[in-house]
Amino acid sequence: MTTDTETKPVEQQAEEKNVEEVKEDVKKEEEAAKNAEEKSDDKAEKEDKEKDSSDKAAKPKKEPAPPKPTVHKADYQPDVVYLYQFMRTPVLPSLSPYCLKVETWLRLAGLKYENVDHKMKYKSKKGQLPFVEVNGEEIADSAIIIKQLGEKFNTDLDAGLSPEQKLIAHSNISMIENHFAWVVKSWRSQHPGRMLKAYKVDIRAATGTKLPNAILNAVYKFFLRRAAKKVRAHGIGVHKPEEIEEFGQNDLKVLSDLLGDKQFFFGETPSTLDVVAFANLAQLVYMDPEVSYSLRDWLLENCANLKGFCDRLKDRAFPDWEEMCSTLDLNSHLPKPPPEEEKKKEEKEEAKEKKEDVKEEKKKEEEKETDEKEKAQKEEDAADKDDNKKTEEKEK
Repeated sequence: MTTDTETKPVEQQAEEKNVEEVKEDVKKEEEAAKNAEEKSDDKAEKEDKEKDSSDKAAKPKKEPAPPKPTVHKADYQPDVVYLYQFMRTPVLPSLSPYCLKVETWLRLAGLKYENVDHKMKYKSKKGQLPFVEVNGEEIADSAIIIKQLGEKFNTDLDAGLSPEQKLIAHSNISMIENHFAWVVKSWRSQHPGRMLKAYKVDIRAATGTKLPNAILNAVYKFFLRRAAKKVRAHGIGVHKPEEIEEFGQNDLKVLSDLLGDKQFFFGETPSTLDVVAFANLAQLVYMDPEVSYSLRDWLLENCANLKGFCDRLKDRAFPDWEEMCSTLDLNSHLPKPPPEEEKKKEEKEEAKEKKEDVKEEKKKEEEKETDEKEKAQKEEDAADKDDNKKTEEKEK
């Protein structure tokens, strides 16, 4: 009995042990199945990703859009300088001494250039006129334009100057552009009406707008008065008119004494100083003589050699001066097409205008016909309505 009693727990323990082992095996099998399932899922996911990537690789890539042109003149010619400036006037090529400075330099340097007729709509990225475009690149500010174009095309109007002459040129250019030019700006901003008459400005033709000249002149005068704030901010505008004029006289006297009886400031060949001086003095010398400006009168009376200097440089750089001022042609320096080509061009333009007129007339006729049809339809509808009304009344 004792033996039976003792063997039962042992058997029970063995049985329990077997159950535990079975459970452990089942658990391991479940984990193995789970791992196998996860590996299968990972493999399927990887295959899907590879398939997607292969599909993407198989699809042709879209070509990137061409970059937007950074210049206004997209169809430019190599090494041609495209100049953006103010429009011509009947008395001088440009109201801006800085625009006239760049064009004068281009002509004396012998560079190929073309004025762009932009109706004064564009300004440089710096917000200025003039600016140029060359080989798809924009260059702004008159001094930087001259410097960079000189380096690019290996031309320098000051190559023959001595170091001392270059110092004299630099100091006088600074005096002209940072002092004398503001004397003239002060007069313009204070007398907008006289300024327009002095240069015979036709704003309507210059801007290509259809607004009446009276409105345009009023707007232009308003902007000139706003310019007076800049003159005051410069410092010269805080002085009395007679004091400002005296400043201008002193600058003119310096230039007159430096020029003396020479053709140009440093001899027989124009330099950058000659270009800058001409561009600013021309604003006085060539304005309409019937318009009163005391500083201009003082120059002609006391600095006659400056007037002669302007005439000499004008003849050298602008042999087409009279033509450009009378026709207001921006590119009078460029060769014109032969008469036959010009005639064909005119005929082509006339044909185009005629075609547009015919198209416009046809459109008007169609609109008229449509209106008449609509009117007839309305009348017919109204008549039908009246007939229906009469019929209803009879039935009643």
